[in-house]
Amino acid sequence: MSEEKKDIQPNAENPETFTGIKLGKPKDVAAGIPAVISSAKHVFGEMDVARGMKALLALNQKDGYDCPGCAWPDPDGHRSSIAEYCENGAKAIAEEATTKRVDPAFFAKYSVKELAELDDYGIGKKGRITDPMYLPKGATHYQPISWEDAFKKIGSHLNSLSTPDEAVFYTSGRTSNEAAFLYQLFVREYGTNNLPDCSNMCHESSGVALNESVGIGKGSVTLEDFYEAEAIIILGQNPGTNHPRMLSALQKAKENGATIISVNPLPETGLMGFNNPQKVKGVLGIKSRLTDIFLQVKINGDMALLKAIISLLAKDDEQAPGSVFDHEFIKEHTSGYDNYIANVHKYSLDELSDASGISIPQIKETANVLKNKKKIIACWAMGLTQHKNAVDTIKEVVNLLLLKGSIGKPGAGTCPVRGHSNVQGDRTMGIYEKPSETFLNKLQTTYGFAPPRNHGFDVVDCIKAMHEGMAKVFIAMGGNFLSATPDTLYTAEALRKCKLTVHISTKLNRSHLVHGEEALILPVYGRSDKDLLNGKEQFVSCENSMGVIQMSKGNLKPISANLLSEPVIVCRMAKATLGSRSKVNWDLYEENYDYIRNDIELVIPGFENYNERVRHLGGFYLPNGARSGKFNTFSGKAVFNSADITTQKLAPDEYMMMTIRSHDQFNTTIYGLDDRYRGVYNERRVIFMNEYDMTSAGLKANDVVDLYNYHDGVERVAHKFLVIPFSIPERCTATYFPETNVLVPIGSVADKSNTPTSKMVILKIRKSLT
Repeated sequence: MSEEKKDIQPNAENPETFTGIKLGKPKDVAAGIPAVISSAKHVFGEMDVARGMKALLALNQKDGYDCPGCAWPDPDGHRSSIAEYCENGAKAIAEEATTKRVDPAFFAKYSVKELAELDDYGIGKKGRITDPMYLPKGATHYQPISWEDAFKKIGSHLNSLSTPDEAVFYTSGRTSNEAAFLYQLFVREYGTNNLPDCSNMCHESSGVALNESVGIGKGSVTLEDFYEAEAIIILGQNPGTNHPRMLSALQKAKENGATIISVNPLPETGLMGFNNPQKVKGVLGIKSRLTDIFLQVKINGDMALLKAIISLLAKDDEQAPGSVFDHEFIKEHTSGYDNYIANVHKYSLDELSDASGISIPQIKETANVLKNKKKIIACWAMGLTQHKNAVDTIKEVVNLLLLKGSIGKPGAGTCPVRGHSNVQGDRTMGIYEKPSETFLNKLQTTYGFAPPRNHGFDVVDCIKAMHEGMAKVFIAMGGNFLSATPDTLYTAEALRKCKLTVHISTKLNRSHLVHGEEALILPVYGRSDKDLLNGKEQFVSCENSMGVIQMSKGNLKPISANLLSEPVIVCRMAKATLGSRSKVNWDLYEENYDYIRNDIELVIPGFENYNERVRHLGGFYLPNGARSGKFNTFSGKAVFNSADITTQKLAPDEYMMMTIRSHDQFNTTIYGLDDRYRGVYNERRVIFMNEYDMTSAGLKANDVVDLYNYHDGVERVAHKFLVIPFSIPERCTATYFPETNVLVPIGSVADKSNTPTSKMVILKIRKSLT
């Protein structure tokens, strides 16, 4: 392996990597006392008890701050009660509020090359960045730079480009509404719509599917709907690890009589059982069983499964019209029903069973449960969104809800569960490479400049543009771009071709170490940090998965006096770049964030009286047509989508691979090396395989293998993975990201959404020769 590649796949050739791995039995229950112990271990391992308690007591509280982890909502009307946060929320705070410091002395001691030899876990554990840092062209070490000089350098580079479209402005889902609004405002006044964001890699498929089907690219349910639902279907989602607070809502729904159906290639612990540590039974280890029916679908077998269920429901309805489907709703509120039913009848039940991997008895059991249910919620996440046919699969979910009239009424609807705490809010604020004409017209009338009308680059397109030399400056508002994106070596080459890379970050990550000719790291406040402007405390706001806008105000003393907030950084970048030609009063926005919110309400519908309503207990809901039964499509009706199933043809030595998270990570942030729910400890370079497949391939547990992908004739390799036998369908495998993002082809994307197909990577597996 070349030296250049070692900074992207560290330890991949080190045979000592696996010496500490321990394997145990996968858990059958999530949370409970082990989660409490794990939370305390992480928090108090990063800071003293006083700071740790202060951080936790303000987490998800009124006058406190939003968890920087997932976007699961608080109960309506109030912020969560004491300790109403999950294990991974506590881990997120431990990471952000750590007192470990990455200061100029640290950067002077360690070269970029030395830091790059660490794995992502080791890099992230170094601590919070304390000062702006600059890497000159050809230098080996980052060095301190003043804020003023950093902004001048950014402005100089941006103004030297031949066109604004040679710059890319990425956004992470952690960015607040206020910062996101200012960021897109700056970028569009500068002259480009190159605003890729993390949504391009996760729920973009959901947004496209829902916009085309029901007229809004967001979910339609509220948290209260879960408590009224008769059935909840969870597809391609692992809430026990990725959205743990959702388990409490599922538990309450189950107590109220809901049937829970889980669809996943892996039997995820959180879907099977839950010990609520805030209830006596949970403390005593008496688990609540959540899932009633578990459907262990093949990777990407979801559409075939849905069609199979619907085909049985359709036959029952044909025998007694109106007994199963809501024909009044269908006639009044939908279009395309006849064509859709004809499409369903094209397939035999045997064909659909084979394509999904689910037996006919299980399909019949599920259809019988749903037949008489009128209030159904469908939840999904990356297991659906990161496939080539993702948009059509999500539309198939919507088809089921439309047939049952299960949208636009209490206890029913769509629930795409977002993975980052303000990724939905960033899109609402205008972080989008394809803005609507309505939005751009509002910007123009409010501010007096003409925003660009041509579409910009999304994540995949911006990587290609950087690789081809069409984009020369890359600026990231948060996130770990290199570790989050597909085709890691290709993306690294793209970043290295930039003239300047800029990362606005709280902590060190791999993207700082794979850089352009020049590089800047700008340290920023975290959610938990107290934000003072002119001696007055400020707050920001976020939007959760269910469209609620609420305030977030940090309460901790920042780790350094040389940090700035995201809104202030954007204002000063804008002033350094646009100077006197700007029509925006950036100085005003730096005085008080209320001025930002005043202007947001002028541009974006639903934010009337923003400053007043966001200060109310629990915040406020944004308008949602689908929630109220109004479908803002071209026809004014919800649309049935007719699509054919797709099956993956595999050579005898090929497998399907999906990337997943361990229980000790959130997105690209690695909290630790354990995945206790799956029984894997002290190691991440593992591949979960079906035991029959292992035997057929001559593999044994703990064999060391290399993983290969050959999409578009390019060999991609992930070295040194341990084979772990697991409950997963034949010819299906699973690995952790970001370690196997190197295998996800840049050219394999979802139709319409352009989302990388990280849940469908075709593999060849070979025993490692060294």
